[in-house]
Amino acid sequence: MTTIGERIRVLRLGKGLSVNEFAKKSKVSKSYISNIERGVQKNPSLIVMNKMAKTLDVPLEDLLSYKFAGQDEEQEVK
Repeated sequence: MTTIGERIRVLRLGKGLSVNEFAKKSKVSKSYISNIERGVQKNPSLIVMNKMAKTLDVPLEDLLSYKFAGQDEEQEVK
């Protein structure tokens, strides 16, 4: 299962952005981005997610689908 944070990190690195550059472009604090990527912050707001999605040039739904995809898989296993 890929978490939102893992997906954001992969996309950020794919764009060649450091956390600092990504923070400046998205107008989201470095510490908040770091917490999301490391899984400390597991439920970021849609406003923040939208800022990051726009900066990464992906639809918001692409980031959200990773969060909920794993939940569906877990339910099927049970």
